[in-house]
Amino acid sequence: MELISPVAPAVAGAWLPSDQGFLRDWLDDLIGDIDHKAPLKKSVDAFHQLIEDDPQVYMLFNDMLWQLSHRETPTGSPQVKTVDDLLQLFNTAIQSAPRYNTSGLVGFPINAILNWAMGTQAGFAAFLNDKVNACFKDMLDEWAEYLTTDASKDVLDKEDENSWFGEKALEAMPDFEKTFVCDPTDRYYGFTSWDDFFTRRLKPGVRPVASGDAEVANACESVPYRLATKVRERDTFWLKGQPYALAYLLDSAHRTPAEPDPDDFVGGTVYQAFLSALNYHRWHSPVDGTVRAVRHIPGTYYSQTPVALCDVAAPDLSQGYIAHLAARAVVYIDAEKPAVGTMAFVAIGMAEVSSCDVTVGPGDEVERGQEIGTFHYGGSTHCLVFGPDVDLEFVPPVFPGTFNLLVNTKVATLK
Repeated sequence: MELISPVAPAVAGAWLPSDQGFLRDWLDDLIGDIDHKAPLKKSVDAFHQLIEDDPQVYMLFNDMLWQLSHRETPTGSPQVKTVDDLLQLFNTAIQSAPRYNTSGLVGFPINAILNWAMGTQAGFAAFLNDKVNACFKDMLDEWAEYLTTDASKDVLDKEDENSWFGEKALEAMPDFEKTFVCDPTDRYYGFTSWDDFFTRRLKPGVRPVASGDAEVANACESVPYRLATKVRERDTFWLKGQPYALAYLLDSAHRTPAEPDPDDFVGGTVYQAFLSALNYHRWHSPVDGTVRAVRHIPGTYYSQTPVALCDVAAPDLSQGYIAHLAARAVVYIDAEKPAVGTMAFVAIGMAEVSSCDVTVGPGDEVERGQEIGTFHYGGSTHCLVFGPDVDLEFVPPVFPGTFNLLVNTKVATLK
């Protein structure tokens, strides 16, 4: 397999602050506010019961914190000392919405809590455990419910200079009023909840669709991460370089009769790009065609490649790895152009941003640039998968990925 593989900058998605001192202070403040008498939310209490009742899970969670206590982390000494503290921190995180901060945005609060524990041997095993991931799913679903409530919009209040509509935040999201459907006269810009803001819609015409007959449109507002050619059916996706393995990326073991065989893509191309915390998070069809099949694939939430260890950029460095294991959704499209054939769009969740909402179904005709789904508080990366006979030239300077490529613009051209 041939790879063009730029190295993503540390915490390039801006989900976690690059200033490790800020991250340390943020977590210290959160730990200082723990109320051990506070009742646990339903999903966190169920997580607690799993840890208490399952000897393997009990061992792994206690051992990861013990292993962490014997190493120095990029923020100094380990801050989370006990499983009880871990659960109380989860409990706090799922009852609030992420706040904008000019010093450092903690868009992945649970990831920040688990940041260094994920790099231990016990952590690697724990976050691959099916029971643990089922508990994470329930906990993140409970948080998602909160993020659709009126209470979650307090972080949007434009009268608060530290809100998402304060002066500094709007500087980080230039032309927001011209770009997105909103009401600047309203205290909350017309948004009814955090989720309503996160899934905001573009105003008509602000993202023109690539119009050339041979052009493939960019599916998400995102930064290019990797381009791989001559992709194999199986490969060592968990090791350095994280080569793509189609059997696992597309979860061929659970393929439905309507889906193409992953063998059809062997020798083909995978393009991956990631979304930042400030990005528009809806997905658009890269080609004209007909939706052939849609499938949601359950998976992990906090597993990271073992080669990342306690790296401050572990979430970004694990993007190729999580494409094979994380919770995700696949939309197969039979392109109108025979030269493209059937291609796949894969929406991939990372950490707490793992809710993939597909808004099209089998048999639907889609036009290039048409919306096909969205991430709800999340989804940080995605892939486009093409067969071996599709000859594409990606737009320079797509790589190295140091800039944000707007949705619907040209990402590649058929040769």
